Amino acid sequence: MASIEKQEYRLVQSEKEYEIRHYPSAMKATIYSSAKSYRQLSTPGFRALAGFIFGGNESNTRISMTAPVHMDINDSQSAMSFVMPSKYDEQSLPRPRDSRVKLEQSQAEYVAVLKFGGYANDQRIARYSEKLRKALEKNGINYSGNFRFLGYNPPYQFIGRKNEIIVSVDWQE
Repeated sequence: MASIEKQEYRLVQSEKEYEIRHYPSAMKATIYSSAKSYRQLSTPGFRALAGFIFGGNESNTRISMTAPVHMDINDSQSAMSFVMPSKYDEQSLPRPRDSRVKLEQSQAEYVAVLKFGGYANDQRIARYSEKLRKALEKNGINYSGNFRFLGYNPPYQFIGRKNEIIVSVDWQE
């Protein structure tokens, strides 16, 4: 886990229940899906994205895995994204062979983050999303968009698992 590149962010504020972070723009490989649950999105989404980074691209290049894996699970269109290693930009990243994999530059954003351990599932994601929503409302912080899930660990890692729920917030520094 220590050797995996983590998506960069800057800690803006730390509270007991959550953090506010600023994430700069990043290159992501994303697959969009009609999945309505973690369970429906995680395995097929991971397979398609892993295929791309394990050489399923125009130059057969192996691209290092990074953390976290981003999941936006909702009722309209869900998405799973791998953040690309920071050495890549839009020009240097090989094009995917799988047309479902889209290469996109994310927008910089401020997010509120709630951390939790263990394995993720739909119930835990819903519970921690609600906990974050209540904490933000209690503190008068405006949020927008979907509550999203960030997963940091491979499925075979049983101990010390790290997960997060994030949501975009209106924030001025």
